[in-house]
Amino acid sequence: MAALGIIDSANLNGGQKLAVKYFTVAIALFGAQVLFGLLAGIQYLKPDFLFGILDFSVNRMVHINAMVVWLLFGFIGSSYWLLEDESGVPVAGLGLGNLIFWVFTLAVAVVVVVYLLIQVGPGDQSSIWLINEGREYIEAPRWADIGIVVCVLVFFYNVAGTFAKGKYTGIGGVLTLDLVALAGLYLAGMFYTPNISVDQYWWWWVIHLWVEATWEVLVGCLMAYALIKTLGVRRKIVETWLYIEVALMFGSGILGLGHHYFWIGTPEYWFTIGGFFSALEPVPLVAMVVHSVFDAGAHQMKNKNHPALAWIIAHAFGNFFGAGVWGFMHTLPQINLYTHGTQWSASHGHLAFFGAYATIVIGFIYLALQKWRGDVWMSGGLVDNGWKWKWALALLNIGMIGMTMGMLVAGYEQSQIERAIEGSTWTGYFAAQAHHWFQQGMFWRQIFGWAFAVGFVLLVWDLMTIGKRETRPAQALHEAGAA
Repeated sequence: MAALGIIDSANLNGGQKLAVKYFTVAIALFGAQVLFGLLAGIQYLKPDFLFGILDFSVNRMVHINAMVVWLLFGFIGSSYWLLEDESGVPVAGLGLGNLIFWVFTLAVAVVVVVYLLIQVGPGDQSSIWLINEGREYIEAPRWADIGIVVCVLVFFYNVAGTFAKGKYTGIGGVLTLDLVALAGLYLAGMFYTPNISVDQYWWWWVIHLWVEATWEVLVGCLMAYALIKTLGVRRKIVETWLYIEVALMFGSGILGLGHHYFWIGTPEYWFTIGGFFSALEPVPLVAMVVHSVFDAGAHQMKNKNHPALAWIIAHAFGNFFGAGVWGFMHTLPQINLYTHGTQWSASHGHLAFFGAYATIVIGFIYLALQKWRGDVWMSGGLVDNGWKWKWALALLNIGMIGMTMGMLVAGYEQSQIERAIEGSTWTGYFAAQAHHWFQQGMFWRQIFGWAFAVGFVLLVWDLMTIGKRETRPAQALHEAGAA
């Protein structure tokens, strides 16, 4: 064990060393997401900015795909982090896991470079395989699609093989089964049908069910482990809520998928089913945090890692409001008729992805950093008063909320002028885009986007320095809590 406050891989087991690699790439891709998001935001205000050099369609595509991939890297890294600790045995096939990490990272780099260098041109079968599939949000070429599935299958082998030879836990069992869906559902986006309604039907299985169901369960596993480690919460509490999350995923997650079926030619019964079930998924994750904090109060709320717990609590609120409240606000068909495809959808998407997924990955990275520095003190009273992580937390969340509200204002204006008054015509579209309310919304979205970017810089600075001058060991948790 190295000295406290010193980053040393000797503090980590094999799975955790691999996790650190995933976390490093995740943060780099997070930075790319922020950068291209800012460029796309500028182009909303000045449409000719970088026209012909880096068009809006490319900036938006890289912005969204970087988000999906950095979160995937974060989830995989977090899972490797807890793997040996939960199972009690070394990671099965760790060498193959390390190889796949480098393959995955190189593939992502190649795809991004292709996006940036080949922006226009005719599409044919070769471009589908080598350049861009042309399917919104999952534009990666076919070879990269296959590569993602292979990487997830190797990841599944590492997880399943490790728990098979080690001890069984509720977290480990749910995680293992969830990875089957994580690999399997992505296959739904890898084939085409000549019927656009059928094609959109399967496309939503990736866009919604892969991201909003399998990811939600994966996040539940990570949150359960993190609450045990930061607060010493009793395992039976977090695992109970984890099982409820799985049950709701099968109920609300799969049926709630129907709120995407309203306008693609599917039967009308999806109006009722999709509208009703679509907002229930975040409920058990919020309940898990509330119950855990209540349980931890029995032993004076001792907290081993202040930044990690703060981000977990931010996750509970962000998931509930971003995925739950903001999602339900416009998924009822009577409302979605006017809001679908407007900035209202973007408002929900930003708050949901940040609140439901980015926050838990950041919290897990803080959890990892603590052990990487020798299980150093990261509770209250840090040497530098912890100002960097506090300001990063504040600016990232304020920036996201500000962007969300700016886009919501623009979405209200579009719903009124473009949809309700003009009836979704091209005239209505351009009238809404030119309206000063829409432009004001986009202006404030950009202002808060810069605040978010400053928060990201502070976050990276803090991740590089937190605990560096600490010489105290981590605060001990109540023994019964960790049992």
